[in-house]
Amino acid sequence: MIAFENVTHDYGGGPLFRDVTVRLDPGSFHFLTGPSGAGKSSFVKMCYGELVPTSGVVRLLDRELTSMPRDTLAETRQRIGVVHQNCEFLDHLSVGQNVSLPMTATGRAVSDDEFNDLLSWVGLSAHTDALPPTLSGGERQRAALARAIISAPEMLLADEPTGNLDWEMSQRLLKLMIELNRTGTAVLIATHDLNLIRLAKSQVSARVLRIAGKTLQTAGTEL
Repeated sequence: MIAFENVTHDYGGGPLFRDVTVRLDPGSFHFLTGPSGAGKSSFVKMCYGELVPTSGVVRLLDRELTSMPRDTLAETRQRIGVVHQNCEFLDHLSVGQNVSLPMTATGRAVSDDEFNDLLSWVGLSAHTDALPPTLSGGERQRAALARAIISAPEMLLADEPTGNLDWEMSQRLLKLMIELNRTGTAVLIATHDLNLIRLAKSQVSARVLRIAGKTLQTAGTEL
């Protein structure tokens, strides 16, 4: 699904990480951890083509990233949902309109029943007509999750999705992503929260990757 082959990324002051080789398979569940500044966000951005490697090969859904025409990259990104820690919304649009934006942008339709089911699943049925500034942090992240998966992506990437949430809200968001994975969607969560990883590993078969010392390591089972 997503594969890195001897990937190095350098912002100009030396490699952020180097010689990374890893494959994220369909239906898999991965955590990506490591200290701040290690390159977790850069790794995630390469997974949906916002960044390209300095050297090596990144394949998104079996297509080599740097050789993709712009239209092909745009189509590929529609098959990958992304949730950011600091999720951005258009504050003049309702929550429902914000969640629907990926479908509006591509001219695709979603039925009222499917849309209502999605908002119910993330617990935001009562907030469809609310404006984003009125939402709590947990509600914003759940709205961002709904927006990321409204187009039924094959993979979900979440970059520190619980970084601004308390433990109760973190657990709730994790539960939704585990449920999504059980329907067949691959999930990658970048996080520094080892408690979140431990909780997930008690419920789902998850592989833990760690960026440290400019390399990607497979973490042990003891976390």
